[in-house]
Amino acid sequence: MEVINGLESFPRPRVPVVVALGTFDGVHIGHQALIRRALDRARVIGGRGVVLTFDPHPLQVIAPPAEPFLLTTLRERLQLFADLGVDISVVVRFDPALQQIPPDRWIAMLVEHTRLAEAVCGPNYTFGHGRMGTVAALMDEGHDHGFVVHVVPPTEIDGITVSSTVIRTLLRKGDVRRAGRLLGRWYGIRGTVVRGDGRGVELGFPTANLRPPTDKVTPAQGIYAGFARGPSGMGQAAMSVGTRPTFGPGQLLVEAHLIDVSVDLYGAEIDLYFVERLRDELKFGSIEELIRQMHADVEQARVVLGDPGLPRALPA
Repeated sequence: MEVINGLESFPRPRVPVVVALGTFDGVHIGHQALIRRALDRARVIGGRGVVLTFDPHPLQVIAPPAEPFLLTTLRERLQLFADLGVDISVVVRFDPALQQIPPDRWIAMLVEHTRLAEAVCGPNYTFGHGRMGTVAALMDEGHDHGFVVHVVPPTEIDGITVSSTVIRTLLRKGDVRRAGRLLGRWYGIRGTVVRGDGRGVELGFPTANLRPPTDKVTPAQGIYAGFARGPSGMGQAAMSVGTRPTFGPGQLLVEAHLIDVSVDLYGAEIDLYFVERLRDELKFGSIEELIRQMHADVEQARVVLGDPGLPRALPA
């Protein structure tokens, strides 16, 4: 997949392009359906399938949220686009100057820099200053500029309309299994393993410790079954998001005990994927009680992750 930074860097196309329009933070199953529609249309007309995304997320400029809210980093987003078979990803820097561009000028820029034959969007797509551009306005612009607009309806699963907002809510409640169903993959975070206080080793459960990402949603505090991927590959893990209250309040950490694996990952970059929440984070009355519970957590994680019916929804 070719990655283009800025519309002005878009190569002069020799074939028509079909552009999927949106921010695509979650690249969830609704986004995937929209992108696949654009790719299908590109194949039909002998063109190239293009996805347009913004960095930073427009909300980070327009009204910065009080807490981390992204579902993907830019690097993760681009990898997911590539996995879907996108030909070209265009990353447009969203800044106050771009925020002020009127809807008609934004479309004129798209047409100017790409040989836009068709555009694909969702029914709630908005664009331009004040989000004043609507799907109806996009269709009018298409009529004026000679491109076709395809509107992909929302995706529903389990009676829920899939959206990044719903997925964020589920993650903040710790419902990572349902969030994974809406994403079409297990939700993950990536980070560099940092030194802990060594208490996990003392307890017989060494952990790889990550600081929570500053930009992405971290699932609710609690104990989880999941997978860890590091330099040596993928493995099962029992994971904790919390402050270790048994030892007194501490800073929020994400800790992963790699099941049946003994390796020092300090300084390595790893991915943690959350499959199912096992329980709340608890304060125990004794170290012995905590160790018993940790043994139980690991065994429960084995059962969850060893279920032959568990969807293998891990990113490539």
